[in-house]
Amino acid sequence: MISASSARDSLRVARLPLITRLLGKAMALCYRLMGKHRYDDFRLERVYDLPFVVTPSVFNPKVPRTGEFFASQIDSRLVQRDWDVLDMGTGSGVCAVFAAKHARRVVAVDINAAAVRCAGINALLNHLEHKIDVRHGDLFAPVPEERFDLILFNPPFVQGAPQDDRDRAWRSNDVAERFAAGLGVHLKAGGSALVLLSTFGDGQVFLDEFRKQSFEISVLAERRFVNEKLTLFRLVPPNPKRNT
Repeated sequence: MISASSARDSLRVARLPLITRLLGKAMALCYRLMGKHRYDDFRLERVYDLPFVVTPSVFNPKVPRTGEFFASQIDSRLVQRDWDVLDMGTGSGVCAVFAAKHARRVVAVDINAAAVRCAGINALLNHLEHKIDVRHGDLFAPVPEERFDLILFNPPFVQGAPQDDRDRAWRSNDVAERFAAGLGVHLKAGGSALVLLSTFGDGQVFLDEFRKQSFEISVLAERRFVNEKLTLFRLVPPNPKRNT
């Protein structure tokens, strides 16, 4: 478990040296020149040698880098064979696919109907459709009575009202509060959640809500880029017996 100050430090944006800031701008320009800034088109990406189709309005797991980083942490040490996993806000289904390679069953949900279709395509493309159940709905609404050994969430960590379905992957006014409030009752005894937050955004809002619900918070993994740091937090309910 980490202290509140340590959690804040994980999401603190340090002032970068001039040369580093300029390099970050140059990288952003390169993305635009290569067309990688586009989201609303059809793309075929490879994430650690696995193919993923990305369709219009669906969050690309490689641009930005959150989905690819999250997927890189999902392996047999993290996910056990007899586990039921929930991939919240699945997007292209990248985390659902990587989890399904190890888990007994994965339920993948998304509020964006296009993302639900896209995740279903990628389950088929990676021959895991028999283990991935893709559902349409808002947060825990598609799984009202179900509990899971592990819940994964790459949330919209920028505060604000989303303008369209694509923007929902980035922006929300109330997801942090609603997710934190519903998380405990959807975890099995001994279960936990993994939530990815970035220094680009308002991740502290999520940490504040998790603390209000008395979750134990620890850092599972971090990755630094030129202009961003990603942190994967592990959340454990304060009293797992309440989930039995």
